[in-house]
Amino acid sequence: MATKIDKEACRAAYNLVRDDGSAVIWVTFKYDGSTIVPGEQGAEYQHFIQQCTDDVRLFAFVRFTTGDAMSKRSKFALITWIGENVSGLQRAKTGTDKTLVKEVVQNFAKEFVISDQKELEEDFIKSELKKAGGANYDAQTE
Repeated sequence: MATKIDKEACRAAYNLVRDDGSAVIWVTFKYDGSTIVPGEQGAEYQHFIQQCTDDVRLFAFVRFTTGDAMSKRSKFALITWIGENVSGLQRAKTGTDKTLVKEVVQNFAKEFVISDQKELEEDFIKSELKKAGGANYDAQTE
């Protein structure tokens, strides 16, 4: 059966993360049968990491505050998590299903496909977002 996405519900969750006035900094999109729907959401990145277990595949939209001494700004990441115990067929399908998620999640600085917990570390993601961000005027840290 072809995968579908609940665009309205997913778009509402996506917009919640994009809203600077919202405490929600991450949302997951998970499978409910053959439909992608919003999953968990939260204000602490560590709570997001707890969703990424070995038997799960999910998509996440996460807001990080990055920048340098001159400016702070929100940067967004699209994370595809594929746990170690996910079957080969589901792994392959996740790649094609991501196009459905990208119909809703259209603005992000960097995209990650991760299956190793170490790569979920906040400092690693922020570092990659900083590299993708261009100029760095913070000479004290480089």
